[in-house]
Amino acid sequence: MKERSKPLPAASLHVVLALLDGELHGYALMRRVEELSDGAVRMGPGTLYGTLNRLVDDGLIVETGQNDDERRRYYELTASGRATALAERARRRGLVERVSRGLAGT
Repeated sequence: MKERSKPLPAASLHVVLALLDGELHGYALMRRVEELSDGAVRMGPGTLYGTLNRLVDDGLIVETGQNDDERRRYYELTASGRATALAERARRRGLVERVSRGLAGT
């Protein structure tokens, strides 16, 4: 597992945030990302599975044994992945709050 000091890339951020509620398979992840972004982010299979592979390599998610269909792979956050997702969420929230305060003074 690699130590992360920089913010997650956008695709990775969307995936870890989508997995905060629990494990999902690939197609469900694509739909959840689209739902969470109000349709602004639509991941294709290439982007999604490349991102999933990187997140697995980084130790942020794991493929689970849950399988109701041999074609589906399910993923969930590791403890490190959950901590990273929550830290990213807090970092983004702080950014929005700072920008909002700055705009209130204009």
